[in-house]
Amino acid sequence: MSNETKSKIMKAAPNRWFVFCILTLSGGIAFKLSSMKDMFYVPMQQFMGLTNTQIGGALSAYGIVQTIGLIAGIYVCDMFSKKYMIGGSLIGLGAVGVYLSTFPGYWGFLIAFGAMAILGEVTYWPVLLKAIRLLGDEKTQGRMFGFLEMGRGVVDVIVASSALAVFRAMGEGAAALRGGLIFLSAVTAAAGVLCLIFVPNDEKRVDENGQEMNKAQAAFSGMIQAVKNVDIWAVALNGFVVYCIYCGLTYFIPFLNQIYMLPATAVGMYGIANQYGLKMVGGPLGGFLSDKVHKSAAKHIRFGFLACIIAMGCFLLVPHEMLGEGGNWMIGAACTLGFGALVFTMRAVFFAPMDEVKVPEEITGAAMSMASLIIYLPNAFAYVIYGNFLDKYPGMAGFRIVFGIMIGWAVIGLGVSTFLIERIKKHQE
Repeated sequence: MSNETKSKIMKAAPNRWFVFCILTLSGGIAFKLSSMKDMFYVPMQQFMGLTNTQIGGALSAYGIVQTIGLIAGIYVCDMFSKKYMIGGSLIGLGAVGVYLSTFPGYWGFLIAFGAMAILGEVTYWPVLLKAIRLLGDEKTQGRMFGFLEMGRGVVDVIVASSALAVFRAMGEGAAALRGGLIFLSAVTAAAGVLCLIFVPNDEKRVDENGQEMNKAQAAFSGMIQAVKNVDIWAVALNGFVVYCIYCGLTYFIPFLNQIYMLPATAVGMYGIANQYGLKMVGGPLGGFLSDKVHKSAAKHIRFGFLACIIAMGCFLLVPHEMLGEGGNWMIGAACTLGFGALVFTMRAVFFAPMDEVKVPEEITGAAMSMASLIIYLPNAFAYVIYGNFLDKYPGMAGFRIVFGIMIGWAVIGLGVSTFLIERIKKHQE
């Protein structure tokens, strides 16, 4: 697709930044039902009759369906217009939420999570990334994806807090849980309606003779192109390594609790800062550094890998046991949050290099689906590896191994990002 065509698409939107805000709003809402455990774990057990094993089983089913679904998504995500894929997925998620509010049996609960995996991770998320990419150009990709991450963090906090407020206001009983789920369903469906109204349609694809291509044919062609495209693999593997390091951030919480004796009251505050706060800070900072300082998301990520190696190497030299005994948990918290902020600046822009390697815009959906499949794959193994070492080697010894593995991933990342940058240079020659 030419720059002229892309310009027309951007001008066709009522206001591209307004559309961006609508998409960002949807991005912060879309996964609230599938992450209902974060708000309602205990009420789910009390009023839906679910055990810890059953909730864990549903989350595992979600991950399995997500992985398999993303393979199919490489084909599906360019077959239909992003307007209907995004809007329809959100409305579908809202409908599943209403079903969950009826407190179905375990098998119904399991099926609902499988459906949310398809609607959220397969037909919504890669297409959202496609829509964000098409709203900007090569010079603004970093900021677009960075502000997407920040905006999602803000909406995360507002929607989750509102759902909890509904639950409390209704008395914190079974009816209150239903009310909270219906609230989440309503805002998810409302976001879908907004996307159906304001997100622009895709441009029609034409063949070399100027004839409109059959949608199924075009989607299949895009899938084959994406799978064969070395540049997409490079972008995906680059993000994969970032995500491996990102998974390690989870273990800063037990680290501070066990080594620095972080008070129980501060654990929750640190968790919020580690997930939501860093997302809101790291998103725009990563976008700014990518577009204005390094002039490339890929170069920013390579710089980030180098900074991770140095920062974590220095961190391992600190006598944490002595500081922990002295009750200096604020020092440990500041150091880990600083490292986390660095990783979040990388995480915010790991899809942005798609524009730098000139991935054809007409296969963006397939490219984002394939990249999502690879980038989020560490969810299936990283936590098991990290947790296993912590169980086998209690105390600081286990944490040193985990942090050492994170350094190892950063070293691998230096090589992958350098290869990606070389690919980018070839496209600029």
